[in-house]
Amino acid sequence: MDENDERLLDFDKTEIDWRPERATEALAGPYADIYRNHLAIARWIDGYAQRYQANTLATGSPEHNEGFVEGVLWMAASLRQGDLLPDGHLLQQDQPGLPDQDSAPDS
Repeated sequence: MDENDERLLDFDKTEIDWRPERATEALAGPYADIYRNHLAIARWIDGYAQRYQANTLATGSPEHNEGFVEGVLWMAASLRQGDLLPDGHLLQQDQPGLPDQDSAPDS
């Protein structure tokens, strides 16, 4: 794994269904460049969520802000887990765009 991949994979893995073998497979697979892009996007989402939580971007009620942050972090987790790669779990389901009952990042 190169240094850039290590940087992209440097994030808190405690809140998601993290399986390092999936990342290794994705980085070596046919969609490796897309996965690296997804990891970079997820990193940006993390920073956005941090700024939002610091109230530099938040404009809604505390409940709204908390739900918004949870939602965007769920998207970052899905990107990191490879769920949105062309052969990923979320794009293969019967109703794309609707999470399966068991697809929550912390399941």
